Amino acid sequence: MIRNKMIVVVGLQPWDIEIGSNCKDVAMEFSKHNKVLYVNAPMDRYTWLFRRRRPAVKRRLEIFRTKDNLVEVAPNIWNLYPQHVIKSINWIPIHPLFDSFNKKNNERFAGDIQEAIVKLGFKDFILFNDCDMLRGQYLMELLKPALSLYYFRDHLMATPYWFRHGHVFEPQLMKKSTLVCANSLYLKKIAEKYNPNTFVVGSGVDLNLFDAAKKLKVPDDMAGIKGPIIGYIGAIISNRLDLRLLIDLCRKRKDWSFVFIGKADHGFKSSELFKLPNVHFLGWRPESTLPGYLQCFDVAMNPQAVNEMTIGNYPRKIDEYLSMGKATVATDTIFMRDTFVEYVYLGKTTADYEELIAQALRENVEQPELKERRIRFGRTHSWAAHIKSISEAIEKVQPGWNDPD
Repeated sequence: MIRNKMIVVVGLQPWDIEIGSNCKDVAMEFSKHNKVLYVNAPMDRYTWLFRRRRPAVKRRLEIFRTKDNLVEVAPNIWNLYPQHVIKSINWIPIHPLFDSFNKKNNERFAGDIQEAIVKLGFKDFILFNDCDMLRGQYLMELLKPALSLYYFRDHLMATPYWFRHGHVFEPQLMKKSTLVCANSLYLKKIAEKYNPNTFVVGSGVDLNLFDAAKKLKVPDDMAGIKGPIIGYIGAIISNRLDLRLLIDLCRKRKDWSFVFIGKADHGFKSSELFKLPNVHFLGWRPESTLPGYLQCFDVAMNPQAVNEMTIGNYPRKIDEYLSMGKATVATDTIFMRDTFVEYVYLGKTTADYEELIAQALRENVEQPELKERRIRFGRTHSWAAHIKSISEAIEKVQPGWNDPD
């Protein structure tokens, strides 16, 4: 296992992100046996100029004023708010010109990180990069870590913003990293084209939070919803969820209540789904409250749209659902078939979803032992097990790096 090391974590998600974060959970697990510096992405000039009224930006500006930008958030883990504002450059269409400006941004970013590294006394550290292929492009050269790991857990090239320059620079970053850790076989096949030291490490779940043995209070906004309840927890985004399937399913099964927990985008808010009487959008809820909502579901679901973004991703919500013992119906993708086929009902069409949800509801009554089977499997995907997989990958590339268990 990785023990008694110093680890610098950079990525796309700040420490104060409102939703669940793989990167934060990994950093917290690392910090049980290592010292960790978790670096927020630097503020860009566009945000500094035009988004100053947003609460998160206001907090960042206050930190700029006080210069109290390095905070110990838990034992052995510090959070850095970079002081330098970087240029907003993704709009630049020419890759060499973008690269020139991006190097300058990386230098500013690295300067803030280096200052924190010196202050904390970090030496011979691991650089752990969670998908930040642009702001992290030159950090290896500038910071000179003992080992660099690219954490590949989302196919960002499926989005226009990241594809614009990412399709050139993400492969470059993968190629020069010591190793790449992907959370699915689909993503591994992409990364190993550029780096043969690519490994599948899966994902994790917070077993202390998503614990089926705990008896939780029914949330007030769930108390009046009649069963059976079919629920979803997560981002409610049109390019990730199959809106047409959901509209057809919710129209057809007026005897089921459908509950959605999370922020909905415009595509969902403007859809017919928001007007159906058996559909309940409860909005974003703090992560600590999610098990209480999940406990109320008769069946959990993940009705993904099938596209380049979703086909090979690892939805962390599946582990959360299973750890709570919930019967789960999800869209049949390559990843889901490879990893969860024995524990999750998989379908593709509205008819599939209707049939599988009905089957799950029956089996909740007829085969209660399935709940324990799901829980046992879900609990094998702990964050500790995930870090063990990462440690084993590092050991294959640099034997002797890890401490023996």
